[in-house]
Amino acid sequence: MPDALDLLKTRRSLKPFDMSGPGPSPEQLDTILTIGSRVPDHGKLSPWRFIVFEGDGRERAGRLLAERFKERNPEATADQIEVERKRFLHAPLVIAVVSRATAHPKIPEWEQELSVGASAMNIVHAAHALGFVANWLTGWAAFDRLTLDALGLKPFEKIAGFIHIGRAAAPIEDRPRPALTDIVTRF
Repeated sequence: MPDALDLLKTRRSLKPFDMSGPGPSPEQLDTILTIGSRVPDHGKLSPWRFIVFEGDGRERAGRLLAERFKERNPEATADQIEVERKRFLHAPLVIAVVSRATAHPKIPEWEQELSVGASAMNIVHAAHALGFVANWLTGWAAFDRLTLDALGLKPFEKIAGFIHIGRAAAPIEDRPRPALTDIVTRF
């Protein structure tokens, strides 16, 4: 297992179409989801939940996305619809991180949403620590109410991201990172 600081310094995203299997074992998936739940959570509200797409579930989700994409885009080509059908098939595992943030007398929704984001990032880090690659994506489906309904989300729930997890099928290259002098202000 990588050293914690090395892990954080070397995490990279990899496009799902550059991923392959095998994905996490059931035990590894439980570890990933447990770590996804170990985040700051003011008020112990657990304002997140997870939808796991694996095996045939990825194909069912792909059919749903393709159908909804065609409804939204009647002029879509067969190739464009096929891209949507395959959206969850590149990586062996996709985890939707669902925000359940709601109005609360003491805890602003913004704080709850930050907790959801921390949950998603912990999932990405846990996957990396276990030797997998991950990519946290949204896309149109994360914001389309009819798609969210079809995935079983309640009216107040939102998708914070679809996290694709697999093995690197292509080299992972780093991208330029911001210089600290450009992003740090000292007071």
